[in-house]
Amino acid sequence: MLFSPITLGELTLPNRLVMAPLTRCRSGADGVPGPIVVEHYRQRASLGLIVSEGTYPSHAGQGFPGQPGLVTDEQVEGWSKVTDAVHAEGGRIFAQVMHAGRVTHEDTNGGRTVVGPSAVAVDGLTRTNKGKQPFPVPHALTEDEIPGVIQEFVQGSVNAIKAGFDGVELHGANGYLLHEFLTPAANQRDDRYGGSPENRIRFVVEVVQAVVEAVGAERVGIRISPEHNVQGAVELDREDLHRTYCLLVQAISPLGLAYLSVLHNEPSGGLVRELRGEFNGAFLLNTGFSVMTTRDEAISLVEGELADAVVVGRPAIANPDLVRRWQENLPVNEPDMATFYTSGAEGYTDYPVYQPA
Repeated sequence: MLFSPITLGELTLPNRLVMAPLTRCRSGADGVPGPIVVEHYRQRASLGLIVSEGTYPSHAGQGFPGQPGLVTDEQVEGWSKVTDAVHAEGGRIFAQVMHAGRVTHEDTNGGRTVVGPSAVAVDGLTRTNKGKQPFPVPHALTEDEIPGVIQEFVQGSVNAIKAGFDGVELHGANGYLLHEFLTPAANQRDDRYGGSPENRIRFVVEVVQAVVEAVGAERVGIRISPEHNVQGAVELDREDLHRTYCLLVQAISPLGLAYLSVLHNEPSGGLVRELRGEFNGAFLLNTGFSVMTTRDEAISLVEGELADAVVVGRPAIANPDLVRRWQENLPVNEPDMATFYTSGAEGYTDYPVYQPA
């Protein structure tokens, strides 16, 4: 079943392997994807769907050096070359639209104000253009400012479609802005966007609704990572966690999204099963953040009906022909973690396809 077709929105995928959004930092200071980025994605077009690395929808939303954007004409043109190359190989590609929220620094985003739901800083250091620095205390977005940030997600998504992407994935995971509104660790508001789970999901729901209205539900997915507990988005209250994410999925399910993608290390656990039951659409599952997903696990997730498709990261980094290798049970390349966030071709476009001995 892993290698059988599936429909997401208006797309038919030839297999159920989805390339995870993978931070690779290869787009330089201007955030424009260049020829090396084009080649990286082109090589992996045989995967059922590619989800791009997180791309910022506004300059303030840039999270780290070398991250690509969807703001300037040059960035859109750079991405159009990527999508053209993927489509020429018969592939399909969504753009992950990611606003970093408080998980950034003024020395990364060009001196723009760092924003979040509340004036609570992430505890730790961030890599900036001027070296590692403590995360700043973010500006707490006012109710009057929130519609403008929602519009940033909309414009970034519209720009993605203009660049030729088949759709967009809204990044609601890993402690970035959408996730910040969901978690009480970052969201300490007392207005209609904070406090109860019903209020904390409001911003995310409004972003999804606005993007759906702009580009069509069949072109929109969302990624979430409940109880992943990274980058200050700590979710330890199980009752609050279940209520928050079930309410969120109940609210967005009627919109008819292309898919819901969940990052969680307990695919057969109660929360993941509950979210799958609440969502009326394709359910994607990514279990391999701390431990790399294996071929056997991916097959079992689909055959066991825990997921409609499986999202993989490191195997896709190291194996541009991953679909063939896993389908034919061939040996695989091992990823070189030392090159994940460097620059240049090494560990990016130089992984070989399978060649018989």
